[in-house]
Amino acid sequence: MTWLPKKLVLGRPLRTTQMGQTLLPKRLALPVFCSDPLSSVAYATGEILLVLSLGGLAVLHLAWWAAAAIIVLLAVVVASYRQTCHAYPAGGGAYTVSAENLGETAALTAASALMVDYVLTVAVSVVAGVAAISSAAPSLHGAAVPLSVGFVALLTLLNLRGMRESGRIFAIPTYGFVLGIYVMFAVAAVRLGSGHTVRAESADLPFHAAGTYTGLALLFLALRAFASGCTALTGVEAISNGVPAFKKPKSRNAANTLVVMGALSITMFGGITALAMITEVHVAEDPADLGLAPGTPQSTALAQVARATFGDWNFLFYYVQAFTAGILVLAANTAFNGFPMLASILARDRYLPRQLHNRGDRLVFSNGILLLALAAAALIVAFDANLTKIIQLYIIGVFVSFTLSQAGMVRHWSRLLPDAAGTRERRRMHRSRAVNLLGAVLTGIVLVIVTVTKFTHGAWIVLIAMPLLFLLMKGVRRHYTNIADELRVADDARPEPPAGNHAIILVSRLHAPTLRAVGYAKSIRPARLEALTVSVDPDATDELREQWEARDIGVSLTVLDSPYREFTHPLLRYIREHREANPRDVVTVVIPEYVPGRWWEQILHNQSALRLKTRLLFMPGVMVTSVPYQLRSAAKLRRPGPPAHNGGNGGADQPADQGSEAEASDGPP
Repeated sequence: MTWLPKKLVLGRPLRTTQMGQTLLPKRLALPVFCSDPLSSVAYATGEILLVLSLGGLAVLHLAWWAAAAIIVLLAVVVASYRQTCHAYPAGGGAYTVSAENLGETAALTAASALMVDYVLTVAVSVVAGVAAISSAAPSLHGAAVPLSVGFVALLTLLNLRGMRESGRIFAIPTYGFVLGIYVMFAVAAVRLGSGHTVRAESADLPFHAAGTYTGLALLFLALRAFASGCTALTGVEAISNGVPAFKKPKSRNAANTLVVMGALSITMFGGITALAMITEVHVAEDPADLGLAPGTPQSTALAQVARATFGDWNFLFYYVQAFTAGILVLAANTAFNGFPMLASILARDRYLPRQLHNRGDRLVFSNGILLLALAAAALIVAFDANLTKIIQLYIIGVFVSFTLSQAGMVRHWSRLLPDAAGTRERRRMHRSRAVNLLGAVLTGIVLVIVTVTKFTHGAWIVLIAMPLLFLLMKGVRRHYTNIADELRVADDARPEPPAGNHAIILVSRLHAPTLRAVGYAKSIRPARLEALTVSVDPDATDELREQWEARDIGVSLTVLDSPYREFTHPLLRYIREHREANPRDVVTVVIPEYVPGRWWEQILHNQSALRLKTRLLFMPGVMVTSVPYQLRSAAKLRRPGPPAHNGGNGGADQPADQGSEAEASDGPP
């Protein structure tokens, strides 16, 4: 992507000093960080009913109990993470809390769980959004995969433009969805209070149970329904991860935003579940269990509630469905903010590649955003955009991070208590520790329930992915540690100049790039200087030798024979033999290169110089210097910047679109 299209697509680059302008007020932070937990209420009720449908009408009343338990759990988790926002204003969430209080193993476990969960958040949210769209437009059921991947690409583009700018865009569907749900509650209350009958479209469908559930089987079914409904808690930790993105006072603004999110999520989830039970919404994994033909698309639970509530007011139904689809798709934005920030912190701590710690033109972690998008798109394609299948992998990572984070906070308060500066402060810490302890116990119990009930339905994939990611991060850290040890300089170490510098200019023909390279090589005043060519065409070599002698260049020309018309190996063998004979010398290989400016000109060159430099960089004691010669087409594109010359081991950074002057004749450089 060239500079101009990049500017048009992503916006004008921002200076590092403009970082403060990207911080979020609470009204924008809510849609940026809370779209995932707010949107989860759109499908959490449906997941509870979907599981209970296996037991038939006789067990649907358990949905009340499952929803009540989820509401209590959500309130405890929100209260627990408020403590994290105040205790860790630098962000990092479960990873930072675990690293400081529970050690490296717990921290990397939390990080791997969060990263897997963020990928699943994007996939589930986008696919759920597409499902909401197809509920209103059934003709789109067959296009779920391309639509989902397209929405992932759109979200990637919006997030690459910057957090504050994307926050303004995401505020519309977020607040529109919240308004639509509360309008639905108000209309339902008026209609029910006035004696109207409000029934879902599926209320009269015949309901066939998949089996008879009693005793332990019924308990297991209820626990599985509860575990599926716990998707309503996804994304709660995002605010604690992103505290640095808030305007000052950061911790207080983040904690207050978390409370607002909790209140909205609890009331919307409770209200939707109540209306689903009152309107007798029926959903099933197999359409045949509802007396429908195989493959018949079913409307989501929320869509059925909205249609039943609004009756003939179709515009309100389509309003709710439109904003539901919008917030579900944009709910993935929670992950697009959390994943890159977490990856940046891990990269800072040398557990992930350092490129993930760098900010892009718009002061966002562009590499992390792109990595997340690619992983989520691959998951959507692999599971054919099937929400029922993908969601089975969900929330295990959520509760792993919840449990470790809250356990770490208990340890955090226990460490601070002995140094508390007064009775009031000690009481506050005791209260905070009690809240976090309750959160750790409850989320730990739920983690066990979720793992057991979802294991055979696909959760085993997550339980394999997390350890693999854990081992990957350990391996990256080990690599960086080994490199640091190898590069460490002793206290008494001093620069040791080589005994001599033998400079070699690679040439194939005598023209302007060659003369520039010779001039540069003379300017560095090496101990010995020679020009080197490989004879793959005797006539061309004789012509070069005659021109060289006629010009009286002042540098000896060495010709290497190559009976098999191959130039790389003779050059490498010659340099290697010189190094073996003079181990204390360095060899500086000077490569003349011309630089074309047009893309089609670049295609015409075989990149022999780049391949040769790649080989030379692995030879000890060899320095590679490129001497570029810009053609007229490249000179037109020249902009002010650093000098064109790449000295020392500059070949490592040489762009692949430069040609060698030797490539004009396809001969040796």
